[in-house]
Amino acid sequence: MTYEIFYIEDGAEVAPPAWDKPGSRYGTIPDLPDEELAGVDELERMVYRQEWGPILALPVKGSKSGFRRSVDEDGRVDFGAFATVDFERYSGKFDKARYKADKLKEELRNLVIMVQIINERIPGKTKYKILKLVREGVIDADDIQDWDTWQLALHYLRALHLKQDIQDLQERSRKKKDKKLQAWLKA
Repeated sequence: MTYEIFYIEDGAEVAPPAWDKPGSRYGTIPDLPDEELAGVDELERMVYRQEWGPILALPVKGSKSGFRRSVDEDGRVDFGAFATVDFERYSGKFDKARYKADKLKEELRNLVIMVQIINERIPGKTKYKILKLVREGVIDADDIQDWDTWQLALHYLRALHLKQDIQDLQERSRKKKDKKLQAWLKA
C-alpha cells in the first residue's frame, strides 16, 4: 500500500498534517471497518492470557492464602475482584468488633499525630511529669493553666482511652472466634 506524500489543495502541493497517520500498521480486512479491528493493547492482552493463563491457573505450593482462581472450561483465568471460586468462604461473616477496632485504630493514629505536633510546641521535659500525674489521676487535666499543655493532656488521655477500647474490642473478637472454633471442634 502506497501513500502520497503531498496532496494538492487550491492548486498548491501541501504536505499532510503530522498527526494524520495513514492506515493501520497491522493492515486492514476488506469489508470490515477499522473500528472493529482489535487494538494493540487488546492483542497484547490476548497473547498474555493465552501464554500465561495455564501457568496462573496452577495452584501455588506453600501459599498461605489458599485462593483458587476462577478458571472457565477454556482455561481462561478470570482476574476480577470477586473471581475466586471460594470468595464467600474466605470473606467470612462480618465482625463488628474487629471493624470498630480498626476504625478506632485510625482515630488513634490521627490522635498520635496531633499529640506529636503539640508535644513539639512545648519546650522542656516537665510536660512528661505533668502527663504522668494526669495519667495517675493526681491532677485533673482541666486544672492545667497553659493551653498547649492542657491540649496535650486532653489528647494524651483520649489516646489512652482509645488504646484500651481497642484492646477490649480485639479481646472480645478473639473470644468470639475461639468460641466458634470450640463449637466447630465439638461437632
